[in-house]
Amino acid sequence: MQPQTIKNRGLQVVLAGTGINLALGILYTWSIFKSAIVDSIAAGGPGAFTWDAASINDPYAVACLAFAAAMILAGKCQDKFGPKVTCAIGGLLVGAGFVWISQTTNYWAWVVGFGMLAGTGIGFGYSAATPPALKWFSPAKTGMIAGIVVSGFGLASVYIAPLAKYLLAEVGLQQSMMYFGIAFAVVVTGLGMLVSNPPEGFVADPNAAKTVSKAAATVADLKPSQLFTNAKFYTLWLCFFIGSGAGLMVIGSAKGLAKASMGEMAFLVVVIMSVGNAAGRLIAGVVSDKIGRATTLCIMLVFQASMMFAAIPVLGNDGSSPILVALLVTAMVFNYGTNLSLFPSFAKDYWGMKHFGMNYGMLFSAWGVGAFVLVRVSEMLKVKTGSMDSSFIVAGVLLLVGAMMSMSLRAKKAAAPATATEPIFAEEEDLVLQKVQD
Repeated sequence: MQPQTIKNRGLQVVLAGTGINLALGILYTWSIFKSAIVDSIAAGGPGAFTWDAASINDPYAVACLAFAAAMILAGKCQDKFGPKVTCAIGGLLVGAGFVWISQTTNYWAWVVGFGMLAGTGIGFGYSAATPPALKWFSPAKTGMIAGIVVSGFGLASVYIAPLAKYLLAEVGLQQSMMYFGIAFAVVVTGLGMLVSNPPEGFVADPNAAKTVSKAAATVADLKPSQLFTNAKFYTLWLCFFIGSGAGLMVIGSAKGLAKASMGEMAFLVVVIMSVGNAAGRLIAGVVSDKIGRATTLCIMLVFQASMMFAAIPVLGNDGSSPILVALLVTAMVFNYGTNLSLFPSFAKDYWGMKHFGMNYGMLFSAWGVGAFVLVRVSEMLKVKTGSMDSSFIVAGVLLLVGAMMSMSLRAKKAAAPATATEPIFAEEEDLVLQKVQD
């Protein structure tokens, strides 16, 4: 293929993948749907929701768990059948889930429809967006490309939140779910037709050998079964579990957290934080290409922990400034977003691209388990104590533990060879890639 053709095809895949994630990011708008369910329970009457207060976040938590579990199967599907088939399955499942819950207020129907069906569909669509995009570009751009594609998922609430607010007011929760289901099934399936893997034998950067060492340019392609004997897999899994769970705990309750100080305008926090979510993915991807994944991860986990502790006096105070509340929630979600570009980059750096779909799917299971556990625990603590303070403390401590664990991922500096007779020069990002392989 000609260089310009390769560049255009790679750009097409990146843009299509970003568009797919812009649709699938409706998961992050759950707090708006959750508020509508809470209002329905409070209002009562025929056709109203009658769920237990501690169970309101369950469809969201199950969706996150199904999303993560589906990533493993979807990764295998993507590796074997390609991204087009995987995207089509994802779009149809999301559509089916939303259409189903548009017909009922039953708790178990929502757990299955939003949680299992839509969650699984999101996993299939999401898994087909990033891997093909990474294959079209050189290793030096891994973080940046991953950040661009997954930023769509975080940025989705910019348009979905106000759209959901409008639809809820005009046609109600059930009909809104119907519209979203049909629209996203069409968008995800349609854009999936534009996503493709490079041809067999394709080399993203033929000149890579001139700028990096052979050891840095070559990554062993580990099979999924080999990850269980890889110590870095367990460290990454636990760090991902903590970082994602803490962030999703905030995202799932964002509107409720802001309502005390922002009233009916609290839905704007969902919009604002989506910008932070997307920015975190993009910025962390670019920064990690420069200073290394492990260093970036450690910094972000410490920053996230400090935000959790800062949230106790701010989000627990009805008199807090709306601007301060919005900035704090945005900062917390910014840090959460960094996880979604760092961990696919880790997977590519450490385990190669041949089995990337399933390998990252296995690592991504930490995202779903973290969401399910910490979101559920957070809601239980909130019901028991009447505030989110205990949740913030638990999350902050866990994030500090994760930061300490992430330090073990940093490669040790190798001593210079005693026989060296002349200086060797390399770009900083090339040194980072070389260190990853040590």
